[in-house]
Amino acid sequence: MAIVIAIAQQKGGAGKTMLAAQLAVWFGMERRVACIDIDPQGSLTAWGLLRADQARARADVTVQSVTGWRLSRALDQVRASHEIVLIDTPPVLDGDQARAIREADLVLVPLNPSPPDLLAAEATLKRAAEERRRVALVFNRAPAASRLRRRLEVEIGARGLLLLPALGNRMAFAMSFAEGLGVAEAAKPGLAGEECAALGAALRDL
Repeated sequence: MAIVIAIAQQKGGAGKTMLAAQLAVWFGMERRVACIDIDPQGSLTAWGLLRADQARARADVTVQSVTGWRLSRALDQVRASHEIVLIDTPPVLDGDQARAIREADLVLVPLNPSPPDLLAAEATLKRAAEERRRVALVFNRAPAASRLRRRLEVEIGARGLLLLPALGNRMAFAMSFAEGLGVAEAAKPGLAGEECAALGAALRDL
């Protein structure tokens, strides 16, 4: 039976789709992974189409696009045949994102290390708490070190929220995504690959 991870944050620009793609490839190097795109923008679906024609794609990843009200049926179809399911949600706390949170084993909330992003995550965190779903936060496009990032780390820790290893603001993430790949499939994954591996391992340990 698959573990379902909903990637949710009501603020646009938090990097939900990029995060979903990179984690799908990292997990897909050793496991069967299904991605379900319920964001009307369809960026993860577009990445999947690029991937279908990419000879360097090695990870076992499938991508499908469904409307939010069909999410339960789509999950029923993939749970038995996959080990990990990642749901890319819309950047708004509407019925579709709420359904994804309800169906998930874990809600992963990406945010840039800035106060507005943490404030924007409040509604998603509240909904996850109402649904009694486990939550983890991850900094995306994070600077290596800054006073602001440290301040937010302290605030998140003080609230008893789980903060996972961050992904930096690295061109390798965007370049791999543009080719339908993930950094884990690169010949030389570099620092981006190390960061993705650290995040994936932390999720695996959960």
